[in-house]
Amino acid sequence: MLFDYRFTTPSENYKLMSQTLIPRPIAWIVTQYDGVTNIAPFSYFTGLSSKPPTLIVSIGHKSDGSPKDTLFNIRKTKKCTICMVLPEHLQQMHLSSKELSHAQSEADEFGISLKNIVEGFPPAVEDSPSIFFCELYREIEMEESKTVPLILEIKKEFVDDRYIIDPKELIIEYKPLARVGKSYRLLGKSLDTPELP
Repeated sequence: MLFDYRFTTPSENYKLMSQTLIPRPIAWIVTQYDGVTNIAPFSYFTGLSSKPPTLIVSIGHKSDGSPKDTLFNIRKTKKCTICMVLPEHLQQMHLSSKELSHAQSEADEFGISLKNIVEGFPPAVEDSPSIFFCELYREIEMEESKTVPLILEIKKEFVDDRYIIDPKELIIEYKPLARVGKSYRLLGKSLDTPELP
C-alpha cells in the first residue's frame, strides 16, 4: 500500500512513522529551571552528526498548547542531560511521560534517583548506561508542525564502565529500551557485521 503524505492527516503520519521508523531509542531528557528538575521521555530522537557531535529530538506541546517543560527549560538554560533507558527503568520512564505542572518534578513524583556528574549540567538518572550532556545548537522552525525539532550538541558523554566491552576500541554494548509503534522493546545483542564482497 502506498501512502501519499500530501493527503494523510498528522495523526496518520504519526502512526505510519512511529511504527515503521523502528526501533527508536528512548531519550530520557533531564532539564532544570527555577529550582525544579524535569525528566521526560522522548522517542522522536536520534543521532544527527559526529562533527559537530549532535543529536536531534522533536518536542511537542502540552494539552493546553504551551511548550512542554523540556522545551521551555532548554530554551531558557540552553542545556540538558540525556539518559538512555534500561529495562529496569520502564515503569518510572512510562510514568514520567505524564503531564505535570511546571512546579512538579518527576524525580519526586515517581521516585527517580538522580546523580550529579558534570558541573553546570542537570543531574543524570541513576544507573543510566549512557548519558549525554548537551547544549542547544539550533532550534528548527517547521511551518504547521506541532513539534519543535532541537539540534543538541554533545559536550560530554558518560558511559558506565560495566558496558564498555573494549576500552581501547571503544566497544560499548548494552540493552536499551526502544519504541516500536506504541509498545516498548528491548534491543538485544548485536550481530556480527558481515564482510563486504
